[in-house]
Amino acid sequence: MKTLTRTRKIGGSLIVTIPRTIVEEEGLTENQAVKIDIQKIKKSGFGMFKGLGPLSKKDKFKGQLEE
Repeated sequence: MKTLTRTRKIGGSLIVTIPRTIVEEEGLTENQAVKIDIQKIKKSGFGMFKGLGPLSKKDKFKGQLEE
């Protein structure tokens, strides 16, 4: 079963919480060894610049020394 969860820092370690639904479905108990496959989730940049619109000649980049 797959799920998304966040890491939390406790002391010098990172902790991952297993949701209750997975614990019940898999029949997990305390101190039981489990295998975890870790993959980072890439953040999507979709919608980051919402409302920016296209650039025009008026918006042309000027160097730092120009006014």
